[in-house]
Amino acid sequence: MGLFERYLTVWVGLGILVGVGLGLLAPGAFQAIAALELAHVNLVVAVFIWVMIYPMMIQVDWSAVKDVGKKPRGLLLTLVVNWLIKPFTMAALGVLFFRYVFASWVDPQSASEYIAGMILLGVAPCTAMVFVWSQLVKGDANYTLVQVSVNDLIMVVAFAPIAAFLLGVTDVTVPWQTLVLSTVLYVVLPLAAGMATRALLQRRSKHAVADFVAHLKPWSIAGLIATVVLLFGFQAGTIVAQPLVIALIAVPLVVQSYGIFAIAWWGARWLRLPHEVAGPACLIGTSNFFELAVAVAISLFGLHSGAALATVVGVLVEVPVMLSLVALVNRAGRRAVRPVRGENFS
Repeated sequence: MGLFERYLTVWVGLGILVGVGLGLLAPGAFQAIAALELAHVNLVVAVFIWVMIYPMMIQVDWSAVKDVGKKPRGLLLTLVVNWLIKPFTMAALGVLFFRYVFASWVDPQSASEYIAGMILLGVAPCTAMVFVWSQLVKGDANYTLVQVSVNDLIMVVAFAPIAAFLLGVTDVTVPWQTLVLSTVLYVVLPLAAGMATRALLQRRSKHAVADFVAHLKPWSIAGLIATVVLLFGFQAGTIVAQPLVIALIAVPLVVQSYGIFAIAWWGARWLRLPHEVAGPACLIGTSNFFELAVAVAISLFGLHSGAALATVVGVLVEVPVMLSLVALVNRAGRRAVRPVRGENFS
């Protein structure tokens, strides 16, 4: 691992502090950036998120998708958790906490926006950080690529309908045009650009993809930190004025993360998946594509909305939670599960 992956929590934490500090010192600058919109999409945020996502999309090996039928159980676990369980448990927890448990502390309008932000997190399975989590648990890199590739293909067609359905169920008005535009901008186009770039690089040499991604990595890191700084700068006033809100949003997000991991881990044991497949499968199901969730929340509800704040808190919560789960997976080690006879994961 590089310096960034090793001290990920530190960099994100520093980005949060810098963002809040700059947001309080120079609110006018952040208001000017917030005004740079086109079709409800903030152009500056869009650029930073593209810088962050694009190198990750290049790493996705689409040729590996053809081999999914050879080792279906680990992929099946990931797909069931990501698309049949996780979005709905996130929506249910949002409603439970903000319509009932925290109802006396949060006004109904803000509650609806926080629920919307949580839903967008739950419907966006992780694409970028998956590779880091897989590496940290010594997962099967090729199989992780298959899982990410198939998830991304499904996300192209499933993200907008599931998000719209769940937002509608929680009585949030869904601007379909903006939702579809966001899906195209932050999922379809980066995937297409990544596929085209990978195809061009593979014609040069077998190491061209890895070399190019290595060159882009500092830019990807810069995109992540810049996005964190911007998002927390936009929300600086709210964060300082209402620190309790941050804690309230964090509670259901933490419950969701550990709850989904427990479901996935039980499923991995029941399916008798080997460690190098079980670990990444559980972590992929637990983590979120927060870059997409943040971008869509901003596009749908605005930079200063409760939905955007909820997705930003998702960034704050995810890193330490995922690192704790990585430690748990590594502690369980290869004793956790054993492959069934007849399915080769090597």
